[in-house]
Amino acid sequence: MNTTKTKTIVGWILTSLVGLFLLGGSGIPKFFDFPGKGEMMEHLGIPLSLLPAIAIVEIVVTVIYLIPRTSFLGAILTTGYLGGAVFTHLRVGDAWFFPMIIGVVMWVGLALRRPILFSLVLGNVTEKSTQGSTP
Repeated sequence: MNTTKTKTIVGWILTSLVGLFLLGGSGIPKFFDFPGKGEMMEHLGIPLSLLPAIAIVEIVVTVIYLIPRTSFLGAILTTGYLGGAVFTHLRVGDAWFFPMIIGVVMWVGLALRRPILFSLVLGNVTEKSTQGSTP
């Protein structure tokens, strides 16, 4: 198997794991009642009445990230969403690094699928070299 294909497959695996967590482990459960939900939200200072809106934002930015054509925009929007999660946890003194780990895995998955992102981050791409390239 060639290296590019392997990187693309690993990128899609990471992307899928992030999507699965954000949708199935975080976004969709906000619509359902579960033991300890009220206490957890009270601790975080989030009214239960806001959870549906937060869930919709999380689900929408994740879906945008999972669609190949809009994945870059989705990654930017999801980064903003995760920044809010980091702030929320910092504000109440909880562990804050998990949303950051999700964000890093998300960007690595996207960059493995679209290698030009690694080049941009490392400063190896000039404006001239990106003209005429396909997204």
